[in-house]
Amino acid sequence: MTSSFARLSLSALSTLALLGLVDPSLGAADLAASLKKGKADIQSAGPLAFGPEGILFAADPWGAAVFAIDTGDKGPREKGALKVEKLDAQAAALLGTSPTELAIQDVAVNPASGNVYISAARGRGPEAKPAIIKVSRDGKLALVALDAIAFSKTPIPDAPSPEAKGRRDDRPRLQAITDLAFVDGRVLVAGLSNEEFSSTFRSIPFPFTGDAKGSSVEIYHGAHGQFETKSPVRTFVPFEFGGETHLLAAYTCTPLVKIPLKELKPGTHLKGTTIAELGNRNRPLDMIVYRKDGKDFLLLANDARGVMKITTENLDKAEPILTSVPGGGKKGMTYETIESWKGVRQLDRYDDANALIVRQDDAGSLHMESVPLP
Repeated sequence: MTSSFARLSLSALSTLALLGLVDPSLGAADLAASLKKGKADIQSAGPLAFGPEGILFAADPWGAAVFAIDTGDKGPREKGALKVEKLDAQAAALLGTSPTELAIQDVAVNPASGNVYISAARGRGPEAKPAIIKVSRDGKLALVALDAIAFSKTPIPDAPSPEAKGRRDDRPRLQAITDLAFVDGRVLVAGLSNEEFSSTFRSIPFPFTGDAKGSSVEIYHGAHGQFETKSPVRTFVPFEFGGETHLLAAYTCTPLVKIPLKELKPGTHLKGTTIAELGNRNRPLDMIVYRKDGKDFLLLANDARGVMKITTENLDKAEPILTSVPGGGKKGMTYETIESWKGVRQLDRYDDANALIVRQDDAGSLHMESVPLP
């Protein structure tokens, strides 16, 4: 998932801060004051993203809500690498289950401390029990207690019905939130709605005011040779180019799309510009942006085509894709595959020079580590 900032995800905030787009301490005291102590009744595990002062935004797709949680984790941040072997086994033991019954939905690095937070589920489907796990810089895991914590939440008003079923007998409700990020005082949320044009982006003011109405999103899907409004964004990242901030969004099978952030307004219909087709039969997992040797790059983790390193040069001049790209072909922005990064299932920014990855080995075990950005 994503993010991250994401998904961006050091987090949306940390990436923008690194790029000079937002002040990470902006209004931190007022934001924390909006959270009240109680039981955070999260019903499902979903994407994560950090805001300022250790505020964690946690998506609850099945509960159709976004939570803001005060982790109390405000640093200071220390230097050093992170490595956790058999992450799934350790997390499962902490939750009293087995690795086969554990699903890690997302990871997010707290930019204030460098600690990592995991969104995990015990079991499968709508009945799976959610949990948030903190991984400290020393590699130790601890459960975040949600029964007495400072938080607030905002509902997603037009999420798919819990009874609705998709074409493959799946549950669209579980895709009510597919990714989120915190940008300049707002929580940006991608997912599905119950509207006719169900692919949706939301820009929700924080502190939460209850205003979570979305914007429908239409894109041209080159691999399918048609315009689409029902496939959700899988992962996205805010990024500034051409003098304004855009959302770079990746879809299954695998269009990469740009959307000007200024056009994201409640109740509108957005038309994203497809700037790359990266190959069919593939699902994006996480995306981050980083700067190296004076140039900006995207890293896009996929379930079938590895981790793609995409240059952002001339991004503002990228030609829109408006014709079919058949046979699993590629078109538009080019990329190189990071061959040494095998089995990456989760991706986030760790710091200026490193990424945080969760990788799966040949035996199926998951391991977490910080690795130099390519």
